[in-house]
Amino acid sequence: MNPTFQRLMAEATRLTQAGKLHDATAAIRAALGGAAARAASNDPCVIDVEAREVDVETAAAVRPVPAAGQFIAGSHTDSAGTREYKLYVPPGYHGQALPLVVMLHGCTQNPDDFAVGTGMNDAALERDFFALYPAQAQHVNASRCWNWFKHNHQRRGRGEPALLAGMTRDVMERYNIDAQRVYVAGLSAGGAMAAILGDAYPDLFAAVGVHSGLPAGSATDVKSAFTAMKGGAAATSTGRAPPTIVFHGDQDTTVHPANGEQVVAASAGAACAELERARSDNGREYTRRIYRDERGRVVAEHWAVHGAGHAWSGGSAQGSYTDAKGPDATEAMLRFFFANALDAAR
Repeated sequence: MNPTFQRLMAEATRLTQAGKLHDATAAIRAALGGAAARAASNDPCVIDVEAREVDVETAAAVRPVPAAGQFIAGSHTDSAGTREYKLYVPPGYHGQALPLVVMLHGCTQNPDDFAVGTGMNDAALERDFFALYPAQAQHVNASRCWNWFKHNHQRRGRGEPALLAGMTRDVMERYNIDAQRVYVAGLSAGGAMAAILGDAYPDLFAAVGVHSGLPAGSATDVKSAFTAMKGGAAATSTGRAPPTIVFHGDQDTTVHPANGEQVVAASAGAACAELERARSDNGREYTRRIYRDERGRVVAEHWAVHGAGHAWSGGSAQGSYTDAKGPDATEAMLRFFFANALDAAR
């Protein structure tokens, strides 16, 4: 291979990892310039690649992945606005179709904090899946909360649900994501937005995880949001919610535990629950309810973590809003997710 090409591509890799995307794009263009680019221009199979080469993350998808994987910064823009994100690419990815888990942080959090607190990147490293962490912009919400409580951010094709669905599809196009195994989970405001995404896009997300969140349509403004958070509120779901797993601390004083029951109801419907009471290895007791449809397929799970507050159960103390004593919500959600694929779930 041409030494100049190797040098420029190595420089593009370094610049991408440093977050200098414009400089990295210039390096990639330079590497693909000259005689090689002129020769490639006669090949219709290469024209498509060159048309996408301006996206540095696309170029990153075909680069060798380090032993610990990559945590790549990117952004997505559409008619609803622009949001930054971080994407974990597991080292086991070599172009084969892999699942994708979309992780929505809570208020005041960011992708790095949420990744550390939930341990989702460590799980992705072990199990070979992608983890996408959209970042809420502070100029859109001062506390970096997802705007789940605003009526214009609660429907398919509108506001933040449309932007997040578009971001998810963008990542699916850049990498070989298994379209039947795309999932979304979130904490608090992120959990409420995850419930909205599942309700609005059941054709995109095969299963949903809601931790300390609220049901879709439980509020339409700030006043009704506080009412729902303090006492729970009836949801206005479309009735199309994918299989859903819920975690909620029964001592949560930020988002009332009744909201978790409402989230489950949107997915479980009239199904009866199987009850399990146990104690986690970390110390907290919990009650787990399992809901099956008429075919015996699990459509919902509800984990009430006794004594827990507003925090990710089983999470790491290195992240914010975590409770290391609770059962491992990350492990439970991944088990639930990977038991569901879009074709089977629908």
